[in-house]
Amino acid sequence: MSDQTTTTHGDGGPGGGLPDLGPVTERLAGLLDGVTDDHFDAPTPCPAMRVRELLSHLLGLTLAFRDAARKELGPTTDVSPGDPNALGPAPVGDWRGQLRSQLVELAEAWRDPAAWRGETRAGGIDLPGEVAGAVALNEVLIHGWDLARATGQPYDVDPDSAGVAIELLAADADDPKAREGGPFGPAHPVPAGASPLERAVALSGRAPSWTPPNGA
Repeated sequence: MSDQTTTTHGDGGPGGGLPDLGPVTERLAGLLDGVTDDHFDAPTPCPAMRVRELLSHLLGLTLAFRDAARKELGPTTDVSPGDPNALGPAPVGDWRGQLRSQLVELAEAWRDPAAWRGETRAGGIDLPGEVAGAVALNEVLIHGWDLARATGQPYDVDPDSAGVAIELLAADADDPKAREGGPFGPAHPVPAGASPLERAVALSGRAPSWTPPNGA
């Protein structure tokens, strides 16, 4: 998660409307049946995370940003991303059903215009609601790509969602100091014809061409 304070266009998204987290949450939910226990130890584009840690992170962040939207500040919104507890519960039992439910709740929470107004908190950082909403969308979008690449599944997102992520990530892409110690590495270059998703992925510090090493 980032503590940057970039705002989005108009009322919070491209074209002056509020971003809808539904498309990216639904896209991520569609990947879950393609994740098996055999994938749990597979590497992801996040060097510090295997698939099991990525799923745990998603289980935690969907609760944190749901509660941030509702302004229900407390244990879920106070944990710093650097804290081991920020990963959330291990993916055991019906983790697919749990994550799907939380993704639905996340999208619904951010459909309330009040979620985008005022101040809230996520990852232990106080920030404007409109920034928290953009960060939530970006987290789901980028980590969805991480999960798809790690498990060998196709992945695409709608241009509006990619646009929100690009605007958020581009704010500090040219400032290496701003990214030191943060969740995003230096931006990767992309060709002129790169898709919006490829641009968002590259701005997050990932190589859009990433594949599991050694065919893992």
